[in-house]
Amino acid sequence: MKVKFLSMSRGVLSTGRLNLLLLLSLYIVLTGCASVKVSSVSSSDYMSQRRGDMLTTGELSVYAGAALQVVGIDKKKCDKESAFCRKALLETIGLPSENRLSALAELWLKEAMELDAQFGDVEHAEAILNAYLETARFSYAYLFQTERRPGMRAMEDRQTQVRDYYNFAVQKTLTTLFEYYRKHPPTDVENKRGIQVQFGDWRITIRNEDVRFAGKRVLPEELIPASSLSFAGLRNQYRRDGLGAELVAITSHRVVNTQSAEVPFSETPFPAVTAVMSFPGSSLEEVLKTREASITGYDPYGRENIKLAETEVPLAANFTSGYGLWLARSGFAAQSLLTLLGKGDVLETPRVYLMQPYNPNRRIVIMLHGLASSPEAWINLANEVLGDETLRQNFQIWQVYYPTNAHIAFNHCEINKAIRQTLEYFDPEGTAPASRNILLVGHSMGGILSRLMISSSGDRLWDAFLKKYPLKGRRLERVKEELGPYLSFEPLPQVRRVIFIATPHRGTPVAEMALARWIAGFVTIPFSVLGRFKEVAQLLVEPGSANPVSLLRSFNSITNLSSHDPFIQLTADLPISPSVHYHSIIGNNKPKLPLSNSSDGVVPYASSHLEGADSEEVILAGHSVQETPEAIIEIRRIMHLHLKDQDVNAGENK
Repeated sequence: MKVKFLSMSRGVLSTGRLNLLLLLSLYIVLTGCASVKVSSVSSSDYMSQRRGDMLTTGELSVYAGAALQVVGIDKKKCDKESAFCRKALLETIGLPSENRLSALAELWLKEAMELDAQFGDVEHAEAILNAYLETARFSYAYLFQTERRPGMRAMEDRQTQVRDYYNFAVQKTLTTLFEYYRKHPPTDVENKRGIQVQFGDWRITIRNEDVRFAGKRVLPEELIPASSLSFAGLRNQYRRDGLGAELVAITSHRVVNTQSAEVPFSETPFPAVTAVMSFPGSSLEEVLKTREASITGYDPYGRENIKLAETEVPLAANFTSGYGLWLARSGFAAQSLLTLLGKGDVLETPRVYLMQPYNPNRRIVIMLHGLASSPEAWINLANEVLGDETLRQNFQIWQVYYPTNAHIAFNHCEINKAIRQTLEYFDPEGTAPASRNILLVGHSMGGILSRLMISSSGDRLWDAFLKKYPLKGRRLERVKEELGPYLSFEPLPQVRRVIFIATPHRGTPVAEMALARWIAGFVTIPFSVLGRFKEVAQLLVEPGSANPVSLLRSFNSITNLSSHDPFIQLTADLPISPSVHYHSIIGNNKPKLPLSNSSDGVVPYASSHLEGADSEEVILAGHSVQETPEAIIEIRRIMHLHLKDQDVNAGENK
């Protein structure tokens, strides 16, 4: 019995185990894929999963994947059957419109990018362009034709992604059209409505709302996406997030005009443009049915917001790209040195360069570089001004490029004339805010020129000249006619504030050193300038004398900067207009010395210091102090002060 009992117990135990196994198997079958496992995800992987999409990783986002799953499609299937996935999304009725439209925008972007990478030539432009237009259209529909407006989704990652799809699609559409029509110029052009083109079954209208191209051009010569540009030498690149494709329109491949011209200025050859695309229709159904699109170019300096589909949205902008491209293609560094030596494409007269399209309502800041230099002296300062929102909204930058091999008196006269003529061209009546309250910023020799433009010569220069050359009668009249503008002048009335940077108001002993005198021997005065003064020199020759006077011997710009130069000595104490505020920024690379004995390595403090200045900032730096962060901060402070003071004055006048 005992043995049998044991056998039965084992039999019962085996049967119980079998039943338990069957129960577990049934549970697994019934629960199927309901089993959930958890694992940790790193913060970088989390962000990659949340933010990754076709633009950033080349793969569909988790948002597109979730929308496809609702339709019953694995997003991997869409790698081979994009058209099938788009059709399924369009036909589904169980998916919120935001999810459907954003997923369709991303799927069309996937199609466009793959076609672009596979073909990328004008022969396949129609298919590529169609895919980008569909991307823009579905993005536009998501942004403006769903129940929630953009402001209600401002904190959502998905809206940022779709905005980027839209901006990228607009950029690619416009640049693809531009490249195609450079080889196949459009014939259907209506000035009032813009350029209208038929591309496949799409009818596209392209127009400029407020972009001004230099030379009154209708179309630029080249169109470059700002996102494709990166600059070495600039500390920061400034842009504004918003809607639209950020572009640089190149209107001239001759970046720097060194020859005489009818006008003494050049409008920016690389204006920034922000392009926005819209589709006709006041409902989602109408927008998705249309085969028309309108692309409008805006000036991002002149506009912060635009109205699209009855919604106010911020306009995207890139404030560094056009300026950086201008400097990169100008060749200023080599040209300024060649000009000093009278070689290459010699600069003969000063020229004013507008960094942005002229705006009559914005104050002007004019920058003047120093000896053997160029507008490159202001690389980071100008960029930082453009990056300061308040300054950008209230100022426009003009940079003067002048022949630093010429005498200071010549450059002062010609720069003064160039500025006046430029102002008269854009504001003949002189009533625009831009024609008043100008701010001058001058470095080194440019500071001397700035000081002359706010000073009154009186009779000091003429008296000194006539003391050396006691002319009379007809000879005196002829010399006065020729030299009058250089020896007799009054302050430029439009200027209200000046910043002097490392300025040798009383000259520099460096110009008297043997090495400087040796270098001065290679400096060549522009031929046109030399010819102009040779005739005057002949008038100064005493009758019966065979030798010309030494008028041209001190005409050399390096010699002209000596503390012993007569012109420097005579002009150092000329009275400054009482209506002008002025400030000094001084470099000091000898901090162990008493301030009065210090120097920036080129200009002594005693020469840079100017009595009566509103402020004086001494910075531990060499002669190129204008590019130091400390100097840039100080200049921006003064510009904000200038803006505030002028606003107060305007209120008092009212």
